[in-house]
Parts: sequence; C-alpha cells; structure tokens
Amino acid sequence: MVRVTVLGSGDAFGSGGRLHSAYMVESAGVTFLIDCGPTILQSLKSGQHDTGRIDFVLVSHLHGDHFGGIPFLFMEYIYERPRRRPLGVYGPLGTERRVHALFAALYEKNAQMPTPFPVRFEQLEPGTTRDIGGVRVSAFCVPHTPELVALGYRIEIDGRSILYSGDSAWTEDFIARSRGADLFICECSTYETRLDIHVAYPEIAARARDLGCKRLLLSHLGAEPLRHLSDITLECARDGMIVEL
Repeated sequence: MVRVTVLGSGDAFGSGGRLHSAYMVESAGVTFLIDCGPTILQSLKSGQHDTGRIDFVLVSHLHGDHFGGIPFLFMEYIYERPRRRPLGVYGPLGTERRVHALFAALYEKNAQMPTPFPVRFEQLEPGTTRDIGGVRVSAFCVPHTPELVALGYRIEIDGRSILYSGDSAWTEDFIARSRGADLFICECSTYETRLDIHVAYPEIAARARDLGCKRLLLSHLGAEPLRHLSDITLECARDGMIVEL
C-alpha cells in the first residue's frame, strides 16, 4: 500500500488558514516529501508523524511556499530529532544554492557549520527519469513564472503512480501525463481570475473528464476557490487528509 498524506493544501498566502504545500508519501520501504513549505514541522507534528522517517524531499520549484521548510527540517534533525543518516534533496536548477542561502538567512550560525547528517543535493533535469531509493521519478517542465524552472513529477512507487502538477498554469500536457495515474494532485489557485501561472477551477473542470487518472485531487487552493467550495464538484484536498493507493 502507498499512503499519501496532505500536509499542506494551501497557497502562498495561507488562504483559509491552510498550511503551505507539502505531501508525504509512504510505502513499506521509503518515506518522502513532495514539496516542503515553511509550515512543514507544524504539519508533521500536528498529525503526530515521525519527522525522522523522511528519506528525501522532492522540490517542484523554488518559491518559498514550496521549499521554505527545508531549513526547519535541518534544525529539527540537529536539535530535536538528532539524525545521522543522509537526507536527500532533489529539485530543479538552483535548489542547492537557494536552500543554503535560505538556511544562512534564517540560522546563520548553524548554516556555517557542517550538519551532523549528510545532505545530498541532486538537480533534476526536465525530461529525465531518476530512481531514488526505489522510487521512479520523472520530471517535466510546467508553465509557471519565467524567472525559474518549475517542475511537475510523475512518480512510480510500489506499483502505484502519482502525478503532481506543482505550481502551473493549465496545460494540455496534463492529459497525456495523467493516463494510468492512480492519483493526480493538481493545483487550483483561482476561480474567477485567469492567470498564466496558475490553474483556475473552470479550466480544469472543463477538462477533468479527459484526464486519465483514477483520482483527481485539487490542492494549492487560493482564496477564490475556497469561497466557491459549494460550487466545486471536483474533490479538493484538505490539510491532514490521507489518500491510500
């Protein structure tokens, strides 16, 4: 069995009091995070999850609400849950540099010292597939803000598959990539407003029947879709939600 826990289903602004983007994927042999927003420790501890079980983190893109929790994980593993085994951090171009810079900005003294556990950074290139601890991760570009590389992921684990949009405008590429997926976690930041960097609910609602996934879960919910929850017919994520695949 593969279990996906929604640790944070909110947008950058914490709309509706929701926590920042983070999803924990667990199987018999591995536990990892897809994105790691600044509220990661609150998310994990409020659900009584063992913070020490995390083997690696997949970062979709380098906006703060998606990777800003990594320094707090470092601090957790230095002081509260001492760690010696390696922690993997995988993401797009610039991930290692930006994580180091953020750690230094938040905890300058700690960032100047070696962590008591190895941190293994690896850059994931769009269009490539990587085996990470028995998890098959395929990265692809999604249309978000032009100043950075934003990735979506197709993840294969223990015979189950998860598609993750990250932050993205609607793209027809999701239709092909969702074929056969057990779960598609798709962002839905707006409702009335149409942007070229995020998905609006009417856009995905119009194409939902064409998706080839078994289950579609809308997340990264902004203020607009939260005001329209009674009008939304597609399933929406909520903080603490567990999906078993």
